[in-house]
Amino acid sequence: MSADSSVPPTPRTDPQASRWYDAEAGPVVRPYAMTRGRTSSATRHRLDLIAVVVPEPAADDPGGDRTLSPEHVEIVELCSAMPQSIAELAAGLDLPVGVVRVLVGDLVESELVHVTRPVPPAELPDVSILREVINGLRAL
Repeated sequence: MSADSSVPPTPRTDPQASRWYDAEAGPVVRPYAMTRGRTSSATRHRLDLIAVVVPEPAADDPGGDRTLSPEHVEIVELCSAMPQSIAELAAGLDLPVGVVRVLVGDLVESELVHVTRPVPPAELPDVSILREVINGLRAL
C-alpha cells in the first residue's frame, strides 16, 4: 500500500514536522526559558515602561561575568552606550516587556544596573502655585 500524498505528515512519520519553529526564523528560545519560568523578579523597584535603566560602575565588563545570560549582557551593553527605558530595551532586544522587566530586575539585584523612575504626576508641583509664586516675586 502506498502512502497518500494528500495526507499531511505527522511527527511520527516526518521528524521535520515535530519542530516548533520554521526554517526562516531559526531556532526560537521561548521567553519563559530566558527568565527561568519567572514572571517577576525579586526586586522591590517598580519597573514601569518609562523607568530608565542606568549601568553601575561594576558593570564595566558584563561579557566577562559567566553568571549572566546573553540577554543580561546585551541589556547592560545597550545601557552603557546610553541609558534606556524598559520600553526601549524591549523594542531594541525584540523581547516582550515582561521578560525585560524580569531580566532588568535580576541586574538590579546583582547591582549591575540601577533604575531611575520619573516623578509621579501627583508629586509634581501645581502649575497654578508656581504662577502665584512668580507673580509674587515680580510684585516685590
